[in-house]
Amino acid sequence: MLSRLSRPRALAVCALPLVVLLATAAFAPLPFSVAQPGMTANVLGDNKGTPVITISGAPVRGTSGQLRMTTIEATGPDTRVSLGDVLDGWFRTDQAIMPRDAVYPSGESTKEIERHNTEQMEDSQDAATQAALAYLKLGEDDVKVTLKLADVGGPSAGLLFSLGIVDKLDGDGEGGDLTGGRTIAGTGTIDAGGKVGAVGGVALKTQAARRDGATVFLVPKDECSDAKSELPKGLRLVPVTTLKGAVSALVALEKGKGSVPSC
Repeated sequence: MLSRLSRPRALAVCALPLVVLLATAAFAPLPFSVAQPGMTANVLGDNKGTPVITISGAPVRGTSGQLRMTTIEATGPDTRVSLGDVLDGWFRTDQAIMPRDAVYPSGESTKEIERHNTEQMEDSQDAATQAALAYLKLGEDDVKVTLKLADVGGPSAGLLFSLGIVDKLDGDGEGGDLTGGRTIAGTGTIDAGGKVGAVGGVALKTQAARRDGATVFLVPKDECSDAKSELPKGLRLVPVTTLKGAVSALVALEKGKGSVPSC
């Protein structure tokens, strides 16, 4: 024979599974990564004592200003991220909660992920060199470019590598610097044909760029709205789709005339 529970006891019994579920969720690891603005590096200068861009086989010009590639820092693939971490990061403008699979390839070990990121960086450097030399109508047989950037993986520095090569070899094409003496930052993949691709994490990268002194940020056009979502004061967005377009925009900005696109 079943006895009837009082209303308070019935509510308590019904609420118990929910409480247990919430308590479990609060402490259980979740499939997310917490990302924040990362380091930036001037591709026209040195990184950890080594020139980022070394060129032989063609005259190299001195440059002023900076071209800073940008990164995000994310919790590692094995890092435990709890519900509390997710809730905290959700309401902060200097952090982003991203699905772990969007940051790291699923089903791979930490060493495999590191190897994958290194391979992507190497492929990106090759494509960046090809794009820059093709833009300048220089042959790879005559000009040798070496790119080195310690502790950074992935393909998102491709655009800035190409721009750095162009600035060191040709500047604005008329003896001036492509940067106009400014600190320019940006992000974007690039293929050998000079097409710029999206990368993700641009709202955090704009914060890293402004923190490190940039006043202009080159962003893949498709990511304009993401870049505008947390845009730091004093940072101008310039959308780009190709290396040629990026160079043209920087030259127009430097000379104070011509069309400079905006998001």
